[in-house]
Amino acid sequence: MQTSAIILAAGAGKRMKSNTNKVLHNLCGRPLVEHVIRACQAIGISSFYVVIGRDAALVQERLGEEYTYVLQAEQLGTGHAALQVEPSYRGEEHVFVLCGDAPLITGATLDKMRQIHLAEAADATVLTAIFPEPGDYGRVLRDDAGQVCGVVEAKDATPEQRAIKEINTGFYCFRGDKLFAALRQLTNDNAQGEYYLTDVIQVIHQSGGRVASCLLEDNDESLGINDRIRLAQAEGILRRRIRNRLMLEGVTFLQPETCLVDDTVTIGQDTIIYPGVMLEGNTSIGKNCIIGPYTRLENCQVGDDVTIEFSVAREAMIGDSCIIGPYAYLRPQAELAAGVKVGDFVELKNSQIGEGSKIPHLSYVGDATVGARVNIGAGTILVNYDGRQKHRSIIEDDAFIGCNSNLVSPVRIEKGAYVAAGSTITQDVPADALAIARSRQENKPDWVKKRRQLE
Repeated sequence: MQTSAIILAAGAGKRMKSNTNKVLHNLCGRPLVEHVIRACQAIGISSFYVVIGRDAALVQERLGEEYTYVLQAEQLGTGHAALQVEPSYRGEEHVFVLCGDAPLITGATLDKMRQIHLAEAADATVLTAIFPEPGDYGRVLRDDAGQVCGVVEAKDATPEQRAIKEINTGFYCFRGDKLFAALRQLTNDNAQGEYYLTDVIQVIHQSGGRVASCLLEDNDESLGINDRIRLAQAEGILRRRIRNRLMLEGVTFLQPETCLVDDTVTIGQDTIIYPGVMLEGNTSIGKNCIIGPYTRLENCQVGDDVTIEFSVAREAMIGDSCIIGPYAYLRPQAELAAGVKVGDFVELKNSQIGEGSKIPHLSYVGDATVGARVNIGAGTILVNYDGRQKHRSIIEDDAFIGCNSNLVSPVRIEKGAYVAAGSTITQDVPADALAIARSRQENKPDWVKKRRQLE
């Protein structure tokens, strides 16, 4: 069956009180509209028409070029928006029409809706829900035979119609030819002076077409994002879904309600996530890891058997069996090979750390290449910035950097070399050499006693 989807993403979203287009607001790592598209893709739909209006170029840039974009230059209603697709329509037999600001819809619901649509040979199928307090949702109207015969918006409803508990969720499946034929018949004779997509249901029914309905099982899926309050509600619902999915896949969460995990994150089996953890963007975590309390990882790649505690990492690559933290900060382009230890109050930036190397305490390593089995003592600073530009240093395999050392980049510490504690290194250190760059200690006998005699 040829099926496509029209995604309505042209609304101004004034109630969001934002300079950002409503459908581009982030929800668990993706823009709102992308969640709707992914639900369609989950049931095999690959042909999309995205109706755009405000910030059209930004929406197109964010989603990419794989979709057909249709501009609604004037905001004349949802029916008018859908009609703009007709010149670009490729003639698919069936088409979903979905709201780009309703990100909680699932592929399972869309598939159920499609099955009913086909089984009943319907010209239109409406996804409905039962709400005890329908509020501002449109009400579903049924004829004496119980068949859907129309939808009335809350603003246009009579008191009797407003008492109806069955609401229109704003999700539809149509026969393509029936949809566009009905759209061309719409008028804007209503309280808003707009062309309502909902009126298509009545047009199809009155022309003898069959309108089916699919009852939504989880009312959360119908939540439309009109303001920041609903955005927060949707985030809570989706994050709970994400955590539940991961737990069913073998991930342990301790106090899961305290953890924020984006929809774009992957986590391996038998990993344990402690309270207060934030996992964002395209972060992937391997198997058997421990992600300790209040750790934040953004766009990071983490191997297997890694332990991270009370730390922050952004755009970092962490190899197998690494130990990070507590209170470490890994900045972009930090790359750790297997078995690396990065301890408390260590900051890494744009540096590659070789297998088995250790930076246990109180150090800054920026713009450096560090070999394997290197030990960098507490208080070591890679002095990489001269006030105008950054410089890079190299520390080769098996080097040992004593505590409280400054390596003034660019320098090379060759294989097996030692740097004495307290040194400020400004020149390369040859392999297996000991570099000492500090004043020699001088002890002055009885100096304190003589000073006291002068007081």
